[in-house]
Amino acid sequence: MALVPTMGALHQGHMKLMENAKKLADRVIATIFVNPKQFGPKEDLAAYPRRESEDFEMLNASGVHLLFAPSAEEMYPEGYATSVHVGGISTILDGAHRTGHFDGVATVVTKLMLQSLPDIALFGEKDYQQLVTIRRFVADLNIPVDVIGVPTVRERDGLAMSSRNTYLTEEERRAAPTLFAEITKAAREIAGGSEIVPTLQAAKEAILNSGFKSVDYVEARYADTLNSYENSNKPGRVLAAAHLGKARLIDNVPIQP
Repeated sequence: MALVPTMGALHQGHMKLMENAKKLADRVIATIFVNPKQFGPKEDLAAYPRRESEDFEMLNASGVHLLFAPSAEEMYPEGYATSVHVGGISTILDGAHRTGHFDGVATVVTKLMLQSLPDIALFGEKDYQQLVTIRRFVADLNIPVDVIGVPTVRERDGLAMSSRNTYLTEEERRAAPTLFAEITKAAREIAGGSEIVPTLQAAKEAILNSGFKSVDYVEARYADTLNSYENSNKPGRVLAAAHLGKARLIDNVPIQP
């Protein structure tokens, strides 16, 4: 049995997860839950897109066998007092900019795994730090679930599909693919032996010059641990987060040694 957790506002990236799940398991459970514990006090919990009826239709058409869409009161009843914290890996990159975010992710994913008891669980590589964090606590807590990453699904111009892309104006949408283009260029140059720090700095400057309001980070990290990347034969990733209008966009690409 496969588990595919989502926060709804489904798009073709989510459908790719469902498609892969159906290939790997005889039963697929999808979940829709906008988890309040992974949003900070100034983040977009209230504004996060919700399209329940459209989501149900997409899941039904995809052949998913079961949808679990609990309320916040069901997941966190009165008196709830437990959270899952993953040290180290959840405190860098996005964790440094979104305090408590990965505690919320780890807690809800642990609950969903215990509620559904799947053999496998699928997550998109767009949220790469989330994927690595989930693999870490699943291993640490001996949860008997194989965690499978699915490559990022992109628009034709390279923008990673995301529910938050709906926040972008037409002008911002035209600028948005620069994030992917610049980190792809940086990853290619780092793999070719270019110095890491100036290469990443050039990517940041290009992203800002394209119209992004601010850049939280553009970093090169080892793919398995997310420790800082050094010129190496080991797999790496360039990860980035930047603000464009009302949207905070994240993306990552592999460094192929």
